[in-house]
Amino acid sequence: MIERIPFGATGHLSSRTLFGAAALGRMRQERANAVLETLLEFGVNHIDTAAGYGDSELRIAPWMKTHREDFFLATKTGDRDGPGARESLERSLTRLGVERVDLIQLHNLVEPEEQKEALGPGGALEALVAAKDAGLVRFIGVTGHGTFAPARHLESLRQFPFDSVLAPCNFAMLAQPEYAKDFEDLYATCRERGIAFQTIKSVARRRWSEADEGPRHSWYHPIRDGVALRRAVHFVLARPGVFLNTSSDTTLLRPTLEAAAELPADPSDAAMDDDVRRLGIEPLFVRGVSDAV
Repeated sequence: MIERIPFGATGHLSSRTLFGAAALGRMRQERANAVLETLLEFGVNHIDTAAGYGDSELRIAPWMKTHREDFFLATKTGDRDGPGARESLERSLTRLGVERVDLIQLHNLVEPEEQKEALGPGGALEALVAAKDAGLVRFIGVTGHGTFAPARHLESLRQFPFDSVLAPCNFAMLAQPEYAKDFEDLYATCRERGIAFQTIKSVARRRWSEADEGPRHSWYHPIRDGVALRRAVHFVLARPGVFLNTSSDTTLLRPTLEAAAELPADPSDAAMDDDVRRLGIEPLFVRGVSDAV
């Protein structure tokens, strides 16, 4: 079973591996049910979906009829204005078939102008705080992709005490000095304030190239080598207090959960460097080159 630790200061003990429900976005219900059964097998009790993840919320809804109390349920809104964010949240509640979600997150809030709108008067945050007061949501978080995500989250935290953050974390990303500094600053702030720190892209290998063949179940080329995948998972979970969101590629769900169920052994830099060379691992996001999804 996967270890459970406090999800920030929320009072909830979440499995250190969270289910990234983007994986359900294009699935039929029967397949989604089988995937969700896997979560119970490994003790995963935290589901992270979003309004923009296709039919993900609809695939989760039948599960919530019998398992609502078994999961911390999180979703996201990409809207920056207040009315849009409130409408997005209410639509998610309807699609999920629940009266309340545990966590609503401002999705990928990394552009300065969008941040200004979302956190300003009449913005998304104001509407979500009102929704929290109305009992529609328990906690509010912020997520981000790209190399600027940690720095933008720090700015967001200066303006509002968010309950959680989310940012990319893997060996290749943290090998970039600029990104690593911002990431460590955010990590230290979250540890100090009791803010839940979620990570994504743990098993990312690189972006797809035109020469790559075979099915593409996620927007990036994942690590499929079993030993390297295990090391990638342990690289993230060896850091105290962080959570790992699983990939949208469900073929990687079981090996990821199997690795997460082990006591994480912090892999050596030499071993990780060897995986980088052997598999051609590259950072998904490079400042000034490829910062978008």
